[in-house]
Amino acid sequence: MARPAQQVNVGFSDAEGINNANIDTYIYKDLSLFFTPNPVSGDVTMVTDVQDIKRSVRNLVMTNRFEKPFHPEVASHVRDLLFERFTPITFNLLRNRIETVLENYEPRVSVTDIEIEDSGQAMDNNNLNVRIFFTLRNDPQIQSVDILLERVR
Repeated sequence: MARPAQQVNVGFSDAEGINNANIDTYIYKDLSLFFTPNPVSGDVTMVTDVQDIKRSVRNLVMTNRFEKPFHPEVASHVRDLLFERFTPITFNLLRNRIETVLENYEPRVSVTDIEIEDSGQAMDNNNLNVRIFFTLRNDPQIQSVDILLERVR
């Protein structure tokens, strides 16, 4: 038997409306890789929100196969392309690999654009400057992260 509409609790429907909001209010936190102590608590400082996600994007792009223990599938394979000739096909392949790894393993971001510096100096040294533009799932503001891809000798 269905409830009559007039018996709906106003407090419950108000709270339900807030919970169904489009904006995610979860704050992402991670440890700082510098391991500096917090001056107040003495614990390791935390990195939150955008800085945490930028670091995650950078780590995913720089990860090669078998670098993540027990998860060899988490890899972007972009360093493999640094030994290739830099042609438009290579740049498209690089963009596709970055987009794929972020789409598969970083659900908090949506990639909007990827810029690759193609100056002659970078190509002679087998390194590239890559700028990734993305939006967070809970914030429409465009963020960017710069990554220097260079060949490891």
